[in-house]
Amino acid sequence: MALQKNVNIKNRKARFEYEILDTYVAGIVLAGTEIKAIREGKASIAESFCEFQNNELFAINMTVQEYSHATSFNHNPQSERKLLLNRNELKKLEKEVKNTGLTIIPLKLFTNDRGLAKLQIALCKGKKEYDKREAIKKRETKRDLSRIKKAFNN
Repeated sequence: MALQKNVNIKNRKARFEYEILDTYVAGIVLAGTEIKAIREGKASIAESFCEFQNNELFAINMTVQEYSHATSFNHNPQSERKLLLNRNELKKLEKEVKNTGLTIIPLKLFTNDRGLAKLQIALCKGKKEYDKREAIKKRETKRDLSRIKKAFNN
C-alpha cells in the first residue's frame, strides 16, 4: 500500500454523458483519513455530482474508501464533501445552475505538487441520445482511420 506520488482519478463517463461548458478547479475539505485514502488511490467520482446547500458547494456521492491503517476514528465513505472556490465563482455557478438548469459534475480528482487534493469540476449540459450516438460514430471512425494508417505504414 505505498502512497502514489500523483493521484489522478477520472470520471470517464462524464464526457460521454454531458457536454462540458466550463471547468473549474476546487479544493476539498477532507478529514485526515480521507486524504490518506485518496493518496492511496482509493476514491471514486464515477457517480458523483455537485450541489449547492446554503450558498456552499458540496460534492455528493463521491466515494473515498476507508483508510486501511486507521483506528475506530475512520471517516464515512459516502459523506458529502465541501468544495472550496472563490465567492465570485460560487455566485456565477449558482446563478447558472438555477437559471439555465445546468449541472455541475466532477471530472478529475488529483493531488497537486504540494500534496493537496483538488477536484476539477465542470459546468455541464446533459447530452441527448442522438448526441451520444454521434460521439460513438466519431470515435469509431477515428479508430478505423488509425488502423488504416497503421496498416499502410507497415
